Amino acid sequence: MPFSLLHYVKNRWFKTGTSAIKPLSTHWHNTSSEQTLNDLSSSLQGLSNEAVLNHRQQYGPNRLPENKSRSAFVRFLSQFNNVLIYVLLAAGVITAFIEHWVDASVIFGVVIINATIGFVQEGKAEGALRAIRQMLSHHAMVIRAGRQSSISAEQLVPGDIVLLQTGDKVPADIRLLRVKGLQTQEASLTGESMAVEKTTTPVPVNSVIGDRLCMAFSGTLVTHGQATGVVVATGQQTELGNISALVGSTDTVTTPLLRQVAQFGHWLTLFILILAAINFVFGVYIHQYSITDMFLASVSLAVAAIPEGLPAIMTITLAIGVQKMAKRNAIIRKLPAVETLGAVSVICSDKTGTLTRNEMTVGSIITPLHSFEISGSGYESHGVISLNGQTTQLENHPLLAENLRAAMLCNDSSLELNDAQWLVHGDPMEGALLVAGLKGGLDTDSLLKQYPRTDLIPFESEHRYMATLHHSHQGEALIYVKGAPERILAMCQQQRTLQGQQPIDSAYWLAQIEAMASRGQRVLAMAVKPVNSEHRDLNFNDLDKGLVMLGLFGLIDPPREEAITAVQTCMLAGIRVKMITGDHGATALAIARQLKLINTTDVLHGSDLEQLSEQQLSQRVNDVDVYARVNPEHKLRLVRLLQDQGHVVAMTGDGVNDAPALKRADIGTAMGKNGTEAAKEAAEMVLADDNFASIIHAVEEGRTAYDNLKKAILFILPTNGGEAFIVLAAVLFGFQDLPLTPVQILWVNMVTAVTLALTLSFEPAEKNVMYRPPRDTQQPLLSGHLIWRVAFVSLILMAGTFGLFAWQLSLNTGIEQARTVAVNALVMFEIFYLFNTRYISTSVLNWRGLVGNRYIWPAITILLVLQLSFTYWVPMQQLFGTTAIDLWTWGCIVLVASSVLVLVELEKLIIRRIEHKKAYIKSL
Repeated sequence: MPFSLLHYVKNRWFKTGTSAIKPLSTHWHNTSSEQTLNDLSSSLQGLSNEAVLNHRQQYGPNRLPENKSRSAFVRFLSQFNNVLIYVLLAAGVITAFIEHWVDASVIFGVVIINATIGFVQEGKAEGALRAIRQMLSHHAMVIRAGRQSSISAEQLVPGDIVLLQTGDKVPADIRLLRVKGLQTQEASLTGESMAVEKTTTPVPVNSVIGDRLCMAFSGTLVTHGQATGVVVATGQQTELGNISALVGSTDTVTTPLLRQVAQFGHWLTLFILILAAINFVFGVYIHQYSITDMFLASVSLAVAAIPEGLPAIMTITLAIGVQKMAKRNAIIRKLPAVETLGAVSVICSDKTGTLTRNEMTVGSIITPLHSFEISGSGYESHGVISLNGQTTQLENHPLLAENLRAAMLCNDSSLELNDAQWLVHGDPMEGALLVAGLKGGLDTDSLLKQYPRTDLIPFESEHRYMATLHHSHQGEALIYVKGAPERILAMCQQQRTLQGQQPIDSAYWLAQIEAMASRGQRVLAMAVKPVNSEHRDLNFNDLDKGLVMLGLFGLIDPPREEAITAVQTCMLAGIRVKMITGDHGATALAIARQLKLINTTDVLHGSDLEQLSEQQLSQRVNDVDVYARVNPEHKLRLVRLLQDQGHVVAMTGDGVNDAPALKRADIGTAMGKNGTEAAKEAAEMVLADDNFASIIHAVEEGRTAYDNLKKAILFILPTNGGEAFIVLAAVLFGFQDLPLTPVQILWVNMVTAVTLALTLSFEPAEKNVMYRPPRDTQQPLLSGHLIWRVAFVSLILMAGTFGLFAWQLSLNTGIEQARTVAVNALVMFEIFYLFNTRYISTSVLNWRGLVGNRYIWPAITILLVLQLSFTYWVPMQQLFGTTAIDLWTWGCIVLVASSVLVLVELEKLIIRRIEHKKAYIKSL
């Protein structure tokens, strides 16, 4: 049994230090009200004071446990946990031991700078559990020993009788005993966009959270009605506590880049140590050099070969990616997530509020004669009503006009225009009906003045309808009724037509209801009854006869228009989109069809996932794109299984129910506007505009960032390789003095890294960046071709630099001038090679290649100024052991260094022709 599952079972079935107890909040939905009270030794009069103390001792306080986070000092120390840094530190310690203080100081300085950059960029510590704790209610209205009182929610214990009313945040998991029109908003827990109507009737034991209608869950909001219930779970034992435990026990996965860098670091370290050992042994035993001199030479070689600027360049490149993404509404909380986005192969998206707006919209209206469609989404009043694809006007369709009038009058909600955005005050479905009226050209205030309300019967779950009585100024009196279609249909004997009232065609209406439900729409029915103008009171018996069916309204939380486009872009980029939601299967499939997901015929429900084994689900998880009525554990399981099959998984969501899967995913993405704090804290990325399309922009930036990292590595490594080969060549050929000292090597590495290599971080995206599949994360950081390129350029740099060094020594100019020429030659080689690196395989010899990156030429200018200071400024000469050189020598340096540009471009041309020939042969 996996540890997380074992941890879950132990927490749900046992309490430490006590005997086994019933798994709180797990099977109470299958137990009758009487049996629940009996099992908890409680009654409608509440617990006695003695029972409260006993239960508190047994179950503990109603709060979630605190989570300890790493201290700043520990986070800073973790920046040194890198094998290349270990080698540098060892080199620094030994160099200081032999009293080469300047060399040691520079080495330690580089290490500390890298650690500081990593520490600053790491971001906030994990805070998901703290955010979930903030969702808990602070107070609760309870009955204890027959007396009603308000207490701190933390003092609640299982067995307490709790009273709920509109606006309350549910303080614990509660088994409902009595309800009166109770509805709760559970979107943050289950993902279902609609408020859930509650009952007291037990449900099957295997029901998922969203179907446990006799339960009210901790952290959810009461949107309508009243209820009395008994607390069955508190603190860690609640469904909210279960999610907290899942978040706490879920391990974050290592990003693909960090895995590749770790692998690359181990191989590079092994190579460097072997090379340094060969260098040491060869110098001591072949050329009889002193151990001290050869140790210093080997340190020089190790320092030369270690790309100490690479961690800083990687960090800065990712940080630049963070800034670019922020401009496109994607806020990165954890730096490596930038690169991870570029490797994403599957996006597991929550539906409500992510792919959809979490705003109900009327999509269709059915009258006895026609089926009308309504465009637009959310609460925006922009949209038209059409019939058979043609825009219609209300004056041409009186039955449609009467339906809209009924929907706006039999309504307790209101709309408010705030900062060019419509807000709904009241029930979201009623708000959607008002918006439909606005699209038809009706005005709520005018209608209410024309048909003022006289009386109403509010919506209650036992009746499943709402009725209002209206009197017009012309003496007309009407009762409008709105409710569940099956209930309204049973109450109507007639239907409204253009010729007046006719006997109701129940088969027609039932077929329309079924068709609308199959499209994922929630259906409401409208009816009317004319009454005498003296009729002033509205009673239930007024609705027993005389009701006339008007029509049906189909409501849905539609997909964002930009999300539809974004899903198609994902497919072009080789990314599979999967919808994982707590909503109903029919609704999820309807949205999937509108989004044009690959598989819109199959759907797996939470109950299906419970029955499938790991192997069975593993076989289906790649093909099925829609998952409905799922619990947090199901989301976590799906993400894990996809990762086990080699996918890099992004999980998007906005609810607290998404937090465990967000944390487990390779790249968790939360919604910034409507997302819960728990989701944001568990995620690596937050979308500031709650727009699914923004994740596609982030993927593009992530792929670009990885491309630029690869270019930076391809630029930096030949520098290190060339320096190492120069030192090795000096030893092999028996030179008494090294061409480069450790301090000079570190100078070259750092100044070129912070100028030339850094410009590659600003490279624009390649043209095909979103038209290629995600990269294979199992491949090493450097492919065979790139390793060849590094070796090829390293040899060019070594040959040119060592040749100029030997030439200077042959002229008897002195070791200082020979080293000065060698350092400047190496830097000039890098300037020319920088242009080669802009395009890995295509030619850079064009206008865009030379000026396409506006940061390159300023960086070259800065570097030349630094090199002139290095060569001619006296303090720098004393620090680095350099001397002035003449213009003729500079000319020779530039001429030799420019060879790398020509040779690498020639190598690119040969490789392109070879690949083209291979592709041609393959096509035959």
